[in-house]
Amino acid sequence: MIKKPVLFLLFLILILFPVFAQNRSFNEIFPNLSPEIRAAAFSASGYFNSSNRSRGFAVAGTMGGSALDTQIVNAVMGKNPGYLVESMRVIRGPGNAPGSVTLLDVYNALGDIRGLKGRLYQSETRKQSVPLFEDATRLISDKKNTVIPDPPPARSVPPSETLYIRLKDANFGNSFYRGEMSLIQNGLLYRMSNYKNLTYLFIPVIREDKFTAQLYFEIINEGVLIYGLAGVDVSDFAASKVDMASAISKRLEVIISWVADGIEKSR
Repeated sequence: MIKKPVLFLLFLILILFPVFAQNRSFNEIFPNLSPEIRAAAFSASGYFNSSNRSRGFAVAGTMGGSALDTQIVNAVMGKNPGYLVESMRVIRGPGNAPGSVTLLDVYNALGDIRGLKGRLYQSETRKQSVPLFEDATRLISDKKNTVIPDPPPARSVPPSETLYIRLKDANFGNSFYRGEMSLIQNGLLYRMSNYKNLTYLFIPVIREDKFTAQLYFEIINEGVLIYGLAGVDVSDFAASKVDMASAISKRLEVIISWVADGIEKSR
């Protein structure tokens, strides 16, 4: 006869097993990628590709018409962008092993706004690596520029959250972004959009809410997936003065490397 403690243990195993077995693989999420794109996604630098409206957009990471397509791809394309940058990166490491990275670690990495300050990018005009964001601060709201500190690491991930960020951009000066985080399906979605014009030499280059970046994070069997899609709509005049594809790519690369470094520190 099986004793009650054993029955209770078996019951717990049956209840908790789906929790520990629910991680997907990279190929389950993106079943139709070319070997070249997959290899790039698993490299240290990740996969980045830019496309534009005039030549036709190219999005490799569609997810088979799933809800994530609607919430990520369609959300960016619905802004009618002129330029698009797609990225994929996997931070290697078992996603289901004891002590592995969790969505809480991702959430806390995204909360370290100060960590964006001083991150380098390769400047083509200066021919050297320079800080992309000379300063990075969290603001109390989109109505007041009162600086508030980053909070201490959280103990749980809220279902949704909105924060406001001011970045002192090497090219655009003070830039203001709204960050919106939400738990969706198997992961965490982080949306960034500019709530004020981005200017270059006092000339508006990207109008309010014309830049949108969607970053999706999911713990997978191979580690942590970071999928990004960013789009921007600019005037023909601005496009003739600024290499928009390069500008978006560099900012997306810096933002992804910032989050990736934060995730790595949590190991």
